[in-house]
Amino acid sequence: MAAVFTGHAPDDEIESDTAGFYRQVLQTLAGDGIAFMVGGAFAFAHHTGLHRDTKDLDLFIRRADFERVAALMNRHGLHTELTFPHWLGKVHQHDRFVDLIFNSGNGLSPVDDDWFAHADESQVLGETVKVCPAEENVWTKAFIMERERYDGADVAHLLRACAHRLDWMRLRNRFGPHWRVLLSHLVLFGFIYPAERGLVPPWLMHELMDRLRHECQTPAPPTDVCAGTLLSREQYLTDTREHGYVDGRVPFGTMTDQDVATWTQAIPHRS
Repeated sequence: MAAVFTGHAPDDEIESDTAGFYRQVLQTLAGDGIAFMVGGAFAFAHHTGLHRDTKDLDLFIRRADFERVAALMNRHGLHTELTFPHWLGKVHQHDRFVDLIFNSGNGLSPVDDDWFAHADESQVLGETVKVCPAEENVWTKAFIMERERYDGADVAHLLRACAHRLDWMRLRNRFGPHWRVLLSHLVLFGFIYPAERGLVPPWLMHELMDRLRHECQTPAPPTDVCAGTLLSREQYLTDTREHGYVDGRVPFGTMTDQDVATWTQAIPHRS
């Protein structure tokens, strides 16, 4: 069951011209039968009931559908670009845009059939749409640990709101070899909400802690990888550039060296 909204939905305060553009994109995709899901602030509100202002619309699609989406939008007078080939495109109308997302920025979370199989349905801008599953929301947000953006609070709110309906085994499997990231958020959840730490299944905590204990009793792997780049595209560059570590995004994810270079070049300049 979806969360009950508190306050206004994210689409309540979107100006009418922008809402019309978003609605046009949603209706165009639905009319052509292209599978998509709504994410971002809309999905977060759907799962948690927590509202935040949004300046864009995040749509999740399969990478294999991007060229079809681009051609469709162009036929309807909208400009589409493949902004970052490893994870993100955009649909433009003047100064407005819609994000077309088919992976995560670190290349770990490609949109696959499982996203669609477990998606919810909701109303966005008066349209009935699929919404990204709670498990995938937790999975992707768990890796966002930039200096300027940390999604740990979003993860905690999602866990609190959705604990009783989460498929915890599927969530665990999504993290795969990166289970330490999941464990870190579950430990913090018990710190943030001491009285609600029981919302996390004991079997999962025991399993992950057993993995941790086993690792502590075995020799460290002979690797020169820095996996910190999966958490922040900027804060671990000194390790890969100056200390000889291999960028974890290439062996662990779907990014190429060129993807890494392009994504790094796009880091906002801060004086």
